[in-house]
Amino acid sequence: QVHLVESGGGLVQAGGSLRLSCAASARTFSTYYMGWFRQAPGKERDFVARINYWSGDSTAYADSVKDRFTISRDNTKNTVYLQMNSLKPEDTAVYYCVVKSQYGSNWYGWGQGTQVTVSS
Repeated sequence: QVHLVESGGGLVQAGGSLRLSCAASARTFSTYYMGWFRQAPGKERDFVARINYWSGDSTAYADSVKDRFTISRDNTKNTVYLQMNSLKPEDTAVYYCVVKSQYGSNWYGWGQGTQVTVSS
């Protein structure tokens, strides 16, 4: 069982930056893929970014955030980050951190999320 707590959301003007953090309770944190998803009002939950287990040397991003967002992990702190730069109003959403086993295909551990609001 993995417990995830997101933080770092807030209100920012377009063009600004935020860094989201996600603290995980799992003692085997380094063995999980970590991901970020987001859900805007009235829309489905969308993939944002993911980072592979152990070294985190492999990442993937949604086209809409590529070159603006950066996912990283610190296994010594059981934490994954999402650095968001050049924010746009369409980035407004609740952001969720999730995990995936290296042996599985499903993301899980959905928590409360953290609200990001970008004003124009």
